[in-house]
Amino acid sequence: MKIFILNPPYVKDFCRSARWAAKSRGRVQRHPDYLLTLAGLLLQRGHEVKFIDGPVLDLNREDIKELLKSFSPELVVIHTTTPSIYNDLEYAKNVKEISENTITLAVGPHVSAVPENTFEIAQSKFNSSLDAIAIGEYDFSIAELADNPSNINNIPGIATIIDGKLNYQKAPLCDVNMLPEPAWSLIRPENYYDAGKRFPFLTLINARGCIGNCSFCCYHNVISPGKLRQRNIDLVITEMEHDLALFPQLKEIMFETDTFATNYAYTENLCKSIISSGLNKRISWSCNLRVDTNLDLLPLMKEAGCRMLMTGFEFGTQEALNSVRKGTTLAQAKKYAETANKLGFILHGCFMIGAPNETIESAKETIRFAKSLPCDTVQFAGLCPYPGTPLYDWAVKNNYLIAKDWTEWLNKEHEQCTLLNYPQMSSNAIDYYIDRGLKSFYLRPQQILRMILNLRSFSDIQRKLFGFKSFLDYFKGK
Repeated sequence: MKIFILNPPYVKDFCRSARWAAKSRGRVQRHPDYLLTLAGLLLQRGHEVKFIDGPVLDLNREDIKELLKSFSPELVVIHTTTPSIYNDLEYAKNVKEISENTITLAVGPHVSAVPENTFEIAQSKFNSSLDAIAIGEYDFSIAELADNPSNINNIPGIATIIDGKLNYQKAPLCDVNMLPEPAWSLIRPENYYDAGKRFPFLTLINARGCIGNCSFCCYHNVISPGKLRQRNIDLVITEMEHDLALFPQLKEIMFETDTFATNYAYTENLCKSIISSGLNKRISWSCNLRVDTNLDLLPLMKEAGCRMLMTGFEFGTQEALNSVRKGTTLAQAKKYAETANKLGFILHGCFMIGAPNETIESAKETIRFAKSLPCDTVQFAGLCPYPGTPLYDWAVKNNYLIAKDWTEWLNKEHEQCTLLNYPQMSSNAIDYYIDRGLKSFYLRPQQILRMILNLRSFSDIQRKLFGFKSFLDYFKGK
């Protein structure tokens, strides 16, 4: 079967602050790990696959239509997000206009959370052009659909509409050791930029799931919370070796696993395998960590080549952390940051404004806390209540969610809006303190000096220049 996997382009980049922060409330230029893992599985089964990353390639709707016509796919997989759902579903309509018999299928956290609403929009706005939705972890469900398209209504994990009602059977969680390496040959790493990572880089997901229970995490819609499934270490080492063989120009690998060091024994053995294979001498790597990570692992991670730690500190008050069920403390965060700094890690901190019961003073405290930590870079974003999350349900119940329709998630410039509005802190105030946090953190002389002193290579200079340009572009658009 000929399969077209599309990360749709859109009218304009969704959020300049997200592009600057490198963590999106909409979309940013980041590696499409999960889509390319799907592509790898489909290729492994003998299917012909074309992958198009529309935002990264700077394509428009007419470009996509021409690619669809020339490829003539039998199945089109469309990645979706909440703020772009109308834009994304219009591509299903475009597919049907070109070939009525082509199967259209949507994936992503949004459609997994609200499949019935998604079908309703497709029916009322886009001529019933969406045939199916892959809910949750979609790899093997879509592979089975590609192998047996006539069985579309009976495949676990694939939702369809029969006689006006949702038809769906839940699929079991996949065996992560049965997944192939992502089909990186379908992209060019040079097309992907990130202010924090050495350029060019690739990402690697060595586990699925997360031990966290954060109330705002939309990825719980697609990957079960509380369960961590780790790939065999030999497979991870093989993937790293393959990445370097495929792209010798790589400067970094980013472990995009949600919480890299959750399992002490596994992380210890992985780091020792990286060292024994000599990969620590060939390439640096970065990862996502929680502040409650066992700090005894950090020296070994450093020896294994880990350069940067991406960390969700989130808020600067314990009340705010508790309100989103983060499960960490400010004391843990402080000790973690100090230990990482002493060991020489580059530390990137993720912070948010707009926690439940947020006040002006608590927002200021988050900014003060961020500035007190030895972070090389930070990002500030508005807390976003994605559908399917406890935060979304709470915001709707209490009438704190501004948007009443998905179209209202974007402003006139097609940038994602701040969506929460509290009696004691308005959405405008949340926006103000996001910007204040960025400015007050980065425009300190000691912070500028810190970032300069942390430059170690030409690749470091490239990423800092990209980050600086993004910073200027963001505030120029304000």
